[in-house]
Amino acid sequence: MLKAVLFDLDDTLLGNDMDRFLPSYFALLGEFAEKYLPRDQFLRELMTSTEAMIRDVDPALSNREVFWQTFAQRTGLDAVELETFFEQFYRNDFHQLRDRTEKRPFAAELVQFCLDRNLKVVVATNPLFPLIAIEARLAWGGLPVDQFNFALVTAYENMHAAKPQPAYYSEILDKIGCAPEEALMVGNDWEADILPAHSVGIQTFWLSLNGAPLPAELQVPNGRTLQDVHTFIKSHLA
Repeated sequence: MLKAVLFDLDDTLLGNDMDRFLPSYFALLGEFAEKYLPRDQFLRELMTSTEAMIRDVDPALSNREVFWQTFAQRTGLDAVELETFFEQFYRNDFHQLRDRTEKRPFAAELVQFCLDRNLKVVVATNPLFPLIAIEARLAWGGLPVDQFNFALVTAYENMHAAKPQPAYYSEILDKIGCAPEEALMVGNDWEADILPAHSVGIQTFWLSLNGAPLPAELQVPNGRTLQDVHTFIKSHLA
């Protein structure tokens, strides 16, 4: 029986082409950070610290702790001061990037459909950003956290692994108290969303936005729109 649906965020619930979004994000954040480091140096250290989060699966360390420990060790800067400083970026400047994203018209309806049927809904976005940044993107997509009762929104504060680590999906299941076979992962990224979720026994639905054929190594339910996802979920609740 299906009890939980895990939704990727970027290019699943929210139209957000990372090839378009990230250059603008890095430019804006690099300018904001020049108080502490030259832009190019800051961006190098940002990427190195982000890669450390992606590699790390130590359950004793949150992604946030891994990021700031790595960043502080490499730069000699005070992590507490920096985190407070960058919180202001996400509260203010970050919202300039809203026009780089697109609201998916059926996203809110799909999430509400799941909630109305007592399914646990998880925003299973890669937890490399602080919660404030992820909640902002949810609001841009018409899914503000104060209006939708999400069981979990994964962020760098509350997770101890990241995509594409299978441990990320196992941790979600532990947090929401759900067996793998009772959960469905919906996402557009084959390597980050589908393969690792499938590897821990979660059902998967590949959102192939451009209609690309299924890779040969695995046959899973798939579709091109959120309406296709709705049809699939509805069929599994009958």
